[in-house]
Amino acid sequence: MRSADFRRGVAVTLIGAAALVAGMAVSFAQDAENAARWAAMSPATQAGWEQRRLTWDALPRQEREDRRSRYAAWRALDEIQRARLRAAATEIAALPPEHQAALRTQFSVLDGMQRQGWRLGPDLGADWPRLQPLFAFVPPGERDGLLALLRRLDAEQRDDLAALAQRLPPQDRDAFRRELLAVPDAQRSAWLRQQRDR
Repeated sequence: MRSADFRRGVAVTLIGAAALVAGMAVSFAQDAENAARWAAMSPATQAGWEQRRLTWDALPRQEREDRRSRYAAWRALDEIQRARLRAAATEIAALPPEHQAALRTQFSVLDGMQRQGWRLGPDLGADWPRLQPLFAFVPPGERDGLLALLRRLDAEQRDDLAALAQRLPPQDRDAFRRELLAVPDAQRSAWLRQQRDR
């Protein structure tokens, strides 16, 4: 009996060690790949990268986290939304400096929830203040699925959902979100309308 337990313990230890070695191998391969890329750069390019790294490292931690968050939000947008945002940025850049400053001030006085909502893109950002009560406090494991669902909703579906978000009591929100996720896309409009008309 003890020898079986001992063998099982050895097996678990060996499996753990193998996983660690495999992880280290991947890390070493990535390091080698990065080193090869670095060696292929000209000294001027290396100096530019090094300067950007030093500038990045000098930023306060909160600023680095904010920039990472904004970059992740940008990457999560589809190309149509990115194109809309690029066009808006071009329009804003063409405005007089005082008008640009006024827009920045207007955005900076929004509360954090609204500013974060705009990172979801132009459509969801506009609807976020009304959707927020239902989606602001979602367990981390549910966020990606719910965000993907929200991105698939059309304006009418988001409007129905926003109306429901305003009247659902906090204790019912988790169950509602699970039910919402379980409804097939083809049936979601009818389901939302039915929930709203109750």
